[in-house]
Amino acid sequence: MLTQEEALDIYKKCGAYLEGHFKLTSGLHSKYYLQSALVLQYPDYAEKLCSSIAEHFKDAKIDVVIGPAMGAILVSYEVARHLGARSVFAERVDNVLTLKRNFFIEKNERVLVVEDVVTTGKSVYETIEVTKQYSNNIVGIGALVDRGGGFKTELDYFPLIRLNIVNYEPENCPLCKENIPLVKPGSRKI
Repeated sequence: MLTQEEALDIYKKCGAYLEGHFKLTSGLHSKYYLQSALVLQYPDYAEKLCSSIAEHFKDAKIDVVIGPAMGAILVSYEVARHLGARSVFAERVDNVLTLKRNFFIEKNERVLVVEDVVTTGKSVYETIEVTKQYSNNIVGIGALVDRGGGFKTELDYFPLIRLNIVNYEPENCPLCKENIPLVKPGSRKI
């Protein structure tokens, strides 16, 4: 299993730990952005990171791994591969997460929810709600990165990298006040 330092070093090697002025999927602003797609484009890195999440849940007898599109599709697949489980993903239809493509979760299947980067946890909470439409047997939550945005859960929660990055409401953003150009690198429209 990778240590947090080793995992964060992979992000840095891939140029995926960015500094600037970013609009996060949550709508918050931040000086730092972790672009998992730049890391996950390398299968060797994806395997190392996701196998570390799988290692944490190896005794949980997971049947299905689910993550929200876009960022967690590869995370779901690679974690599921290491756990010998199925991988599905939830995607937005009219801005609501849902299962499409004839994906399903059986009532008794044990489910692991995964995400690439967690700030407020909104996508994770939404993925849990989608999952509960099929099964209440959610075993835990895995993430590549927790940015330190206050995500809370009663479930077994394992972020491979846990940071404490300051985020700002747009109206109180010092980066906006410095007129630093704002960039929105994520995949979801707010």
